[in-house]
Amino acid sequence: MTVHVFASLDEVESALDRPIGPGDWLLVDQERVNAFADATGDHQWIHVDAERAAAGPFGGTIAHGYLTLSLIPHFGQRLFRLDLGQARVNYGINKARFPAPVPVGSRLRAHAAFVDLRQTGAGTSLTTRYTIEIDGQEKPACVAETITLILQ
Repeated sequence: MTVHVFASLDEVESALDRPIGPGDWLLVDQERVNAFADATGDHQWIHVDAERAAAGPFGGTIAHGYLTLSLIPHFGQRLFRLDLGQARVNYGINKARFPAPVPVGSRLRAHAAFVDLRQTGAGTSLTTRYTIEIDGQEKPACVAETITLILQ
């Protein structure tokens, strides 16, 4: 997988609405789900109790939606790199949706697209849409628009 490098705002602007990726697959195993549950305090049985979850609505444990969302930095750095500005900081999320649950043992990968670039009083705001897909499933696990503030 080739990481796309953007060295200027002009290069980013020329890439608006063009797909980047997909990236490599990542296995979401029970160990990762349990570690996320421990880090966040979210030990809901559909995530961590394999026996109970087997009889539940999903037929087994599923990853937390926020775990899937938290993988965006992992996927993003394997899709593109911004070599511009003095610093880049997470500014927020416009929208995040979880159209399909992620069964533990699934493989995920992401596609990205820059969808907005604008100057603000604090720096340059870049909105990136990520689509995280589940291997073998039609519906994505997550679609989210993140905002990165590029500081000059």
